[in-house]
Amino acid sequence: MTQMTLTKTGLANGTWTGTLSGAGDGTPNLHVTLQGQIVDGLQLRQDHAASVWQIEFAIPATLINDGMQTFVISDAQGQTLGSFAVVAGDALAEDIRAEMDLLRNELDLLKSAFRQHCQNS
Repeated sequence: MTQMTLTKTGLANGTWTGTLSGAGDGTPNLHVTLQGQIVDGLQLRQDHAASVWQIEFAIPATLINDGMQTFVISDAQGQTLGSFAVVAGDALAEDIRAEMDLLRNELDLLKSAFRQHCQNS
């Protein structure tokens, strides 16, 4: 049996896209889950010229909430082929603010060390 490989090609306009190779004959049986629940909307289209399947998944707006939502793409046997996360809302803003604060502190430390180095030279 050939190993299936899922490769992300993009995320635009709320739609995740990818290519699936090694699926063999017949339409692959894939599903997308979020927190263990199957989410509808996965579309497959065979690209005969490239011998791959084009995968599209329109992320339902009702599933975009504060925090991180991790979508998992699996085959019928439950083997994970890929995943992607959507981070939104206040949780993201707090993470960015904390990261910016850390970067500012590090920059202040570097500036201080550089000034001290220049004075000693």
